[in-house]
Amino acid sequence: MLKIALAPIFAHPLPEGHRFPMEKYSLLPEQLLFEGTVSDANFFMPQDLSEEWVLTTHESLYLERLKNLELSKSEIRAIGFPLSKALIERELCIAAGSVQAACYAKEFGIGMNIAGGTHHAFFNRGEGFCILNDLAITANYLLLNKLAKKILIIDLDVHQGNGTAALFQDNSSVITFSMHGEKNYPHRKERSDLDIGLADGTDDRTYLTCLDRNLKMLFEEGQPDFILYQSGVDVLASDQLGRLSLTLNGVQARDQLVLGTAKSQGIPVMCCMGGGYSKRIKDIIEGHAQVFRLAQSLFF
Repeated sequence: MLKIALAPIFAHPLPEGHRFPMEKYSLLPEQLLFEGTVSDANFFMPQDLSEEWVLTTHESLYLERLKNLELSKSEIRAIGFPLSKALIERELCIAAGSVQAACYAKEFGIGMNIAGGTHHAFFNRGEGFCILNDLAITANYLLLNKLAKKILIIDLDVHQGNGTAALFQDNSSVITFSMHGEKNYPHRKERSDLDIGLADGTDDRTYLTCLDRNLKMLFEEGQPDFILYQSGVDVLASDQLGRLSLTLNGVQARDQLVLGTAKSQGIPVMCCMGGGYSKRIKDIIEGHAQVFRLAQSLFF
């Protein structure tokens, strides 16, 4: 059965003009239920994750300062969200959701998180709407529990996964792959094992040709036994922050490449949602919903 981690609804309104669409985390499950892609049985609310697993990835002082709301104004500004206890609890829940979805992937071939993909969080700081790096926490959990030996992180958000790259720079058990807008945020890129920087306006054909070629190389040379997939939809032409020119069909073909390869090679995959900032919320929801439909059709 496809198992999908839910994200707590963030009750505190963001400042006027804020571009992060928090409502997608409630609208996306509603859409999937409405169209019959899933039922209530597919969803789960993550259980608490022991802090020891968070500390495999993040500095203990940073975690304490988060919980005590002691970040400086500049640190909060870099993250982009007003700091609150509810926000920190939500971040911990999202990380737990990715870990638990990965465990379901070991059982069913795929597990999914309705949120997650917080790839801009570093060892001792957050930025770009990311506070704790759920991808890195999940990878460390899998490795330390001997649930995986070689993990491939496929990050197809339009923004480079700089925090993830930095966290695993010296870890040969994790392959970091980021395919992103070259001139987009973050302006200072970290070094992934493989970085593909795309020109502004990159279209479906160019994107998919590049992705197909590099995925084949990564699977052949890396021989991963687990995949973590960050499936951001800010690559859409409609995205306000993206600067690429993919269509919804292009995003679907992208997800098909990743999930289809994982399925054909028998490699478990945990999929989290990443970014999406199109002006129309319906474009964001449709972009994200496609990967859940694919998961159902390919794996179940």
